[in-house]
Amino acid sequence: MSRFSSAFWYRGVVTLWACTMAHTASPSFLAAAEPEDGQWQSMFNGTNLDGWHVKIRGYDLNDNFGNTFRVEDGMLKVRYDAYEQFNERYGHIFYKDKFANYRMRVEYRFVGEQCPGGPGWALRNSGIMIHGESPTSMAKDQDFPVSIEVQLLGGDGTNARTTGNLCTPGTNVEMNGKLITQHCTSSRSKTYHGEQWVTAEVEVRGGRVIKHMINDEEVLSYQAPQYDPRDAHAKQLAGEGGLILKEGTISLQSESHPVDFRKIEIMELKDEPSE
Repeated sequence: MSRFSSAFWYRGVVTLWACTMAHTASPSFLAAAEPEDGQWQSMFNGTNLDGWHVKIRGYDLNDNFGNTFRVEDGMLKVRYDAYEQFNERYGHIFYKDKFANYRMRVEYRFVGEQCPGGPGWALRNSGIMIHGESPTSMAKDQDFPVSIEVQLLGGDGTNARTTGNLCTPGTNVEMNGKLITQHCTSSRSKTYHGEQWVTAEVEVRGGRVIKHMINDEEVLSYQAPQYDPRDAHAKQLAGEGGLILKEGTISLQSESHPVDFRKIEIMELKDEPSE
């Protein structure tokens, strides 16, 4: 290669590298990208709450009372330093889009002490709400969105306490062909004490099958997520579309114990034909 050719090649490589780095560092590139089928995409940009909507019981949509949901140190944090008492101010932060077929995972940890006035069952308790209703359809004083909850629990330091459980606000599911109407069902997970990071993942196949994974281990699965007709609001949401839940919102909970989320990702999946 001649000296001229070498210099030209070198300048071309440097220019290409500089353009690539400039694009990577641009704020628009760092924003939460639109999910692509079969690829993990971040739902959280690590800088702000763009793309998310807050709904706290007793407050209007996007009134983030006390800066409950905040971004610090590149993490989405749930905090209660502005609360004197919790006063049943259950909160949820909703992603902007609805999804039907996907895998979604978060890395979470419980930290610090529970907010004064938080109920005993909410100690080290949060959740991922899937197949949920829109925050705009929630009443101002509504506790939880009608949804399927992947319940996240931390150990109390002594007793066994599973995580990746199932709870069903306004919903039911089927397991092994049997309708399950109890509110919560425990998983087969280990107990995670202290402030350690845990990875929770959920695989959702429309209105057919949902699986819960904790640290890459499947801990629970069920079928036919559906509205509970015994719940008046759920029955109204079902309308003429039938009881089976085929898609919905995704939200994260505020239930009175501080929690950190440092990774929130989604992978859209191609729809699979019913068997």
